[in-house]
Parts: sequence; structure tokens; C-alpha cells
Amino acid sequence: MKSAPLPHSKITEMVAGLHRLAHNLWWTWNQGAQEIFQELSPRGWQNLYHNGVAILHEVSDYELRSRLQDPELASRVCEVLEDFNSYMNEPSTWGNQNAPALRQNPVVYFTAEFGFHETLPIAAGGLGILAGDHAKSASDLGIGFVGISLFYREGYFQQAFNHENWQSEYYTLLNPKNLPVEPVLDAKGGPIVCCVDIGMNEVFFQAWRVNVGRNPVYLLDTNRPENEQRFRDLTLRVYGGDSTTRIMQEILLGVGGVRLMRALDVDASTYHMNEGHAAFLVLELIREKLACGKTLETATTETRRECIFTTHTPVEAGHDRFDPDLMGYALSKWPSLLKISSEDLMKMGRVNGSDQDETFCMTVLALKFSRAANGVSELHGQISREMWQVLYPGKTVNEVPIGHITNGIHLMGWMKGPVRRFWKSKLSDSIMSPSSGAIAASSKRKSGQSLEREVNSPEFWQRLADPSFITDEELWALRYKLRRELIEFARRRLLLQGHRLTQGDFIAFDHLLNPDALTIGFARRFATYKRAPLIFEQFHDVVKLVSDHQQPIQFIFAGKAHPRDDEGKRYIQRVIHLSKYSDLKGHLVFIENYDVHVARQMVSGCDVWLNNPRRPLEASGTSGQKISCHGGLNLSIMDGWWREGYDGTNGFSIGGDTHPESIELQDRMDSENLYKTLTQEVIPCFYNRDAQGIPREWISKIRRAMVTLVPQFNTWRMVQDYTKKYYLTK
Repeated sequence: MKSAPLPHSKITEMVAGLHRLAHNLWWTWNQGAQEIFQELSPRGWQNLYHNGVAILHEVSDYELRSRLQDPELASRVCEVLEDFNSYMNEPSTWGNQNAPALRQNPVVYFTAEFGFHETLPIAAGGLGILAGDHAKSASDLGIGFVGISLFYREGYFQQAFNHENWQSEYYTLLNPKNLPVEPVLDAKGGPIVCCVDIGMNEVFFQAWRVNVGRNPVYLLDTNRPENEQRFRDLTLRVYGGDSTTRIMQEILLGVGGVRLMRALDVDASTYHMNEGHAAFLVLELIREKLACGKTLETATTETRRECIFTTHTPVEAGHDRFDPDLMGYALSKWPSLLKISSEDLMKMGRVNGSDQDETFCMTVLALKFSRAANGVSELHGQISREMWQVLYPGKTVNEVPIGHITNGIHLMGWMKGPVRRFWKSKLSDSIMSPSSGAIAASSKRKSGQSLEREVNSPEFWQRLADPSFITDEELWALRYKLRRELIEFARRRLLLQGHRLTQGDFIAFDHLLNPDALTIGFARRFATYKRAPLIFEQFHDVVKLVSDHQQPIQFIFAGKAHPRDDEGKRYIQRVIHLSKYSDLKGHLVFIENYDVHVARQMVSGCDVWLNNPRRPLEASGTSGQKISCHGGLNLSIMDGWWREGYDGTNGFSIGGDTHPESIELQDRMDSENLYKTLTQEVIPCFYNRDAQGIPREWISKIRRAMVTLVPQFNTWRMVQDYTKKYYLTK
């Protein structure tokens, strides 16, 4: 029977709904929404960074309306929009039940970067990715949350390499009209404009709103006609420029963020500083209270009660410090605003206030004016207590008031499409136990809703790890599918990285890497302490491993070095050189322009995730947390989150839970232990196949990783921990 054409009003409603959906990042963790945008323009989806807003600009209104006359597409659009509306209006969220006060008086979360999706490239690394996942889970949980950061209109740099394989950087201008951002407007429809004092200048800024599910994130932007060009460019690049640019950005972030909240009538219950970059917000909070007639002592006490602080940096050099001259220039008006001397202002950020040679440290400012502080793993909490014990005279290391909440990831944001479909297919005709909160699921849509509800629960992963529910053969087939997808993705990207290619080159790239080989991934910032080339210290032995036709291994690397980090660039140069000009050619590749999209491909397709930082310098790390839901395993130094997650059955440890003080000795021991673990544990386990060709022991480790790691190391648990431990406690 023919279906009747949809009425004009229904089409109009769906078109408006798709535009509303494209401007809410909820679609970045909803598979059905992504598939609709992809179907509207497959090539645009591929070339426009999987950007829903850009897709709707690519597809004309007439085309969109015409295509929505397709009953099958229209049905799926209606289902996705219904799911979106249900999500946005869900009354019984965890937050409503456990933290209802935060809906009225939200947590305001300040961070220098947010890493949401490749569509909005305004993050440099793990700090921003963690912040983005924090915001997504705050939305899922229904917790009152507002984010504050900067709108970097050139984003983070694009990566290129010259003929010597040396990294260079170039930047592309982001156009807000093509991004999932909206201008923050006043009642008359004009932009809300605020200002901050930097030196003797008033610097004006506007804001862009990013809808992250139920909650807003505001990005401050100084590209205003009232400003001199140097101030207009203040928000040009992530961590761009020198110390002068850095202190100006941090004044804007901290002070400007508070002033925007006042302009929007947001009454915060807690100001959460994610790293020290935003710590100048405490100056503005104190200034406000002084302006209301309160004493400095009362103002500081009340400000301390409003603030919490998360540190991510276990080394002294990683904390922002500014000398007195720069402080005197950038904050020249603030002593009078706070009714203190310039020297007293400097003391606020010094460990030893009377030491005039000591610089102003943003971490010290944050610690002094927060009611609570935490590291991001158990070991990092301990290191932070040792590092900052000097701030708490009379207290032992264990008495220093710095706790820890171990980082996690937003599972639905990182889970790749084929894996979601695999789990959904297993749920589609099953009934999960009432205790887990699941419902019968007989349709694809209902199974998707069940997956999204259950994905963070231990019961869900316990069931998926049950061989009677999912067989070893099914898991092994999934792993092969994901490895194949990664290898073909790598071939495409490497082909695009080539220059002056011949027909023979195209054929060669189609044979690059081996879909049957144990695939080891390494992708992250190329900071030197992460020791990217460590495995290649055993070069000749590694060459033998990759050349073994019976039990081959191969490596896929990706990552960026900070533009001013020449040592990190040398690490990249060495890896690329080995991939092109050594006996590792064809078994080692480097994928350029590492971003969220590349990361998602790699964490899903790699069999093993390699992590070998110089302990204890990895505060937490989250990249390895993303592979367990895809059936990958970790091979890691016992640092950060892994020393809490590893139990001997769910992955592989490089060395033990100690480290020598000597850097040289540590590097040598870790290199030896890495090779030993790889050859004596990882490779034999992967290639130990039964008569059916299935690596039963390997898959047993995959199941253990699902049960022990996925439900624990996620931001669903992490944000609940912050809420119960810090947000609701004063």
C-alpha cells in the first residue's frame, strides 16, 4: 500500500528539529543522529569533519524537504528527534534524584580547553578531552553544569611535515556559522558584551554557546571591533604565544568567565577550576565581595568555600608561573581593586610569601583559595600531596588536603559505530534483569535506548563478558572487523599524506599493513616524558618481531608535539624516519593530524594500546581507557589510572609498581621490561590459537577487561564522584 505524502507542517517540523539537533553535541554520541547526517551527504560527512551543522549548509532546504518525503528516512528522523526530546526532558535523571540543588545553582567548570569532537578543534590534548567527557556525562546524569572556556578561532594547529620529516604547523580559521555554536545574545538580539581589565586596557569579549546535551558551555571571544588587534587575537589559538599571551588568556578565562556568569544571571554553587589556568577567577570573586562592603578576610573565606581545584600536573615545570614584572603589567589595576599592595597580590600565588624572588604560581593561587583539591589518580594524588606539602606547614604528607578522583571517559562518545551495533544486536532480543534497570528490547530503537541506559553499569558488562551470551568466535570476528577498518583507514590517510603519487603507489598503499598481524597502537601528545620511541630502543630485536611470518606484529603511531617542543618533534621525526627508511617500513606507520577522529579509529582497531610514560609523570591518562569497550588490551607502565585498573588478568603490565629515582636507569629498565613483556606475554598469548584458530586465552583477557575496567573508568562514575565528594560538600 502506498504511503501518503507527509504534510508540509510535518516536514517543517522535522527540518527545524534537525537544525536544533545539529546545534546540540548530543548527536556526537548518538549513532542514529550521526547516520542521518552522513546519509544526507556522505562525501560532505567525510570531508567536513563529521559536522552536522556543515551538512545542513551543504544540503539545501529544498533538497532536505524533498528527501524527507522518503518514508524510511522520515521515520528514522522522527525516531532520533523523539529520542533527543526524551533525553532533553527526562525527569528522573541521577542528578534530579541525587543533586537537585545543582539544577538551580549549577557547578561552573572552568578549563582552558574542551575536546568534544573533531567538529570543534579547540583542544590541545588530554586535559581538554577529559573536560569534554566531563561535560557530556554531567549532561547524561542531569547535573546542573555550566562550562567556561575560550573560543580559539584558529583552533589547535594542523600538522604537516617537510622533506626531513620535521613537524610544521599551520592554522585554519574556524567559521562559527559552520560550527555547532550559537552567539550569546541579549533580549534585543544583540551580542552580550563584557570586559576585563588587562594592564591599563579594557578588553571586550562576547561569547558563543555550545549546547552539550542538557547543559551549556560558553566560549569567550575577544574578536570584537572595540579591541586593538593584539587583544582581538588573544583568543586566536590554543595556548598560543608567549607568557604575556598566556597570562592575558588566563585573566580572560578566570575573570571574564565570572563576569559572563553575572551577565547571564547564573548563580553558581561551586566554581570548579580544571587546572590552574582559570585561577584568576578567585580574584574576581574576592573583588565582588569587597565591593559589597565585606572585609578582605570575609571575602577570602567565602571565596574559598565556593571553589574547588583539580590539578593534572605532577611536575613543577608544568605549572604556570609569572614573574613580578609581568604580573605588575597584566594585573596593574588589581591591587587597588582588592585594596592590597602589589606585594600582597604576589604573595597570593607564592609558596613562601616573603620570598621576593619567587614567581607567582597559578596552582598555588588555586590551592590557597579552594575548599577542596584533587589529583586525577591515586598515585597522582600522592605525588601532589608530596609536591605541595610545603603549602601546609605542620601537616604530614598524608594530611595534606589534596585527594584524588581517577579520570574516566565518556563511553558513548568514544564507542565506535560497529561496536554499538554489535552490542545492540545482542540486546535486541534479550531481556535484562530488572535490577539493572533494562527493559525488553525487541526493536533496534529500543535496544539502542537500552544500550545507552546500561552502558555504564557493571551488570551490563558482566553479561557481555559471559561466553553463553557472546561467544569467543563472535568476539574474535568483531576484533577482526575493527582491525580491518583501522588498517583501511590508515591506508587512506597515508595515501592522502603522500605527494606526487604514481599508480604503483596506490597499489602499494592498498597492501600496507597486515590485517592478520598483532596491531599495537600509540597515539597521544608527543611530550617527551611519554617516551614514544621507547619500544624502538630494542631496534634489531623489534625488526625480527615484525619480520616473523608466523607471529607478526605491527605499529600504528599518531600524535602532535607542541609547536615549541623541539624534543617532542624529534621523537616524531625519529618515528617517521623509521617508518620510511628502516627495516620497519611497512610494519610501522605514522598517521598525521592526530585528532578525535583519528583517536576513535585507533582505540577501536588496535589489539594493544601501548603506554610507556616515565613514571610517575602520567597524572592519569585516559587514552587506554577507550579500548576496553572495543575489545582491545592495555600494555602499560604502572602509572596513572593503569596501576589501579590492572589486576593481572585484564591486560599487561610493563614492570612493577615501583620505579628507580635515576631517569637513565628507569628508561633502561622500562625498555627492557617492555620488550620482555611483549615477547614473553603479549605475542604468545595473542598467537596461542586452538584447533578452530581462536585465541581463547587472549579473549579471556578481553572479557576480564570489559568486566573490570569499562564500568569503573568512565566519566559516569567520575562525575558522580565529584558530585558526592566535592560539589555537594562545603
